[in-house]
Amino acid sequence: QVQLVESGGGLVQAGGSLRLSCAASGITFSLYVMGWYRQAPGKQRELVATITNGATTRYADSLKGRFTISRDNAKSTVTLQMNSLKPEDTAVYYCNAKYSTLNYWGKGTLVTVSS
Repeated sequence: QVQLVESGGGLVQAGGSLRLSCAASGITFSLYVMGWYRQAPGKQRELVATITNGATTRYADSLKGRFTISRDNAKSTVTLQMNSLKPEDTAVYYCNAKYSTLNYWGKGTLVTVSS
């Protein structure tokens, strides 16, 4: 059974930082492209960042420089460090794992940034 479990969300003031983690189980983690996506109220889910098994990263243009994605293949975890948070970063953040035609999602963790 595949599980992606996010943690680390919460309430933070604008300008603050949060670190999200996603623990994966039931998959051969090192094969997967791991990613973070987010969905704000009333909006579509959007890409935040992805990281390949070779640690190549990709970010949404608007988030470059503030967010950093990393992975630990030994622990089957992917982390998103979020700095200089803004109210518009408020959203549910979802962990994603992709390999070939396989595509898995976590249940999400809520990040709320107050002004």
